[in-house]
Amino acid sequence: MDKITLDKLITTAKEAQLHSHAPYSGFNVGAAILTTDNRIVGGCNVESAAYPLGQCAEASAIGNMVTQGYKRISSIVIASPNDDFCFPCGGCRQKIVEFATDDVPVIMVTQSGATHATTIGELMPHAFRASDLK
Repeated sequence: MDKITLDKLITTAKEAQLHSHAPYSGFNVGAAILTTDNRIVGGCNVESAAYPLGQCAEASAIGNMVTQGYKRISSIVIASPNDDFCFPCGGCRQKIVEFATDDVPVIMVTQSGATHATTIGELMPHAFRASDLK
């Protein structure tokens, strides 16, 4: 991925993060997806007073992507609210796998701008996929 595209993804993730609804944890996260059609879609975490009903930023971004008619992830960026990398939770890893191949980059960015890149295949080896249902 080129630097301009990565910068746009980081900007989108950080802009989405500004809209996070995290009154309970104060842990505001943003995410941005680059689709295989080169569209960028953002999302933020949304907490609920009924804690299990909240939604992670990655899940929001995926929902927004699907709502806009896209079904494939080319890469995803996750913006942390602090200077630690915010890796996707297990549920979000499974959601990313649904729309991505193993080589899709997952890039975490901290508030100070440090990045860590991996792939969804590295984060979710031996993932359960739709092909496993056949």
